[in-house]
Amino acid sequence: MRGDDKAMPGGDRVCPAGHAGWLSTSLRRLIHNPETILRDLVHNGDTVVDLGCGPGFFTLPMARMVGEKGYVVAVDLQEEMLEKMRLRAERSGLLPRIRPQKCTNRSIGCAGPVDFVLAFYMAHEVPDVTRFMEEISGVLKEGGRLLLVEPKFHVTAAQYRKTVDIALGAGLRILLEPRILLSRATIFERV
Repeated sequence: MRGDDKAMPGGDRVCPAGHAGWLSTSLRRLIHNPETILRDLVHNGDTVVDLGCGPGFFTLPMARMVGEKGYVVAVDLQEEMLEKMRLRAERSGLLPRIRPQKCTNRSIGCAGPVDFVLAFYMAHEVPDVTRFMEEISGVLKEGGRLLLVEPKFHVTAAQYRKTVDIALGAGLRILLEPRILLSRATIFERV
């Protein structure tokens, strides 16, 4: 491995579905409250995408936020994660507002245009970050937004900066760098 490879974004280690329990705990909700984080980004009637939705920690709150006229495309690589999300959504009465989408490690597999994309603690698991950002840019409508959030404990500042640079190269521009606990975060807009 070359010395500069450590600063490259992306990877191929995906959080296994067996660890899904900690992804939707009340403790996590105290640290990363979905409604607080997304309140200025997701609106009634929006079409939004939750990339790496896992068991639906952000998916379900977004489904409430988009209302009956909007919908959430909940994307995950693992069918087991999508099933956990479906069960939680069904119990909450929100499943009609959610479109589960199994992706591959090469494509998010959804079409646009969409108003908003969330990539929370998952871009570091994507093998080809350039392709990933180009695909996100392609599904966002003009003026659509991406919230990219990565964990400080997995992603170095240099790796995150390279991911941001890749997003800029894919036709996104930085709007804001919000403070999210334990995280590196950027809100982008498609130009």
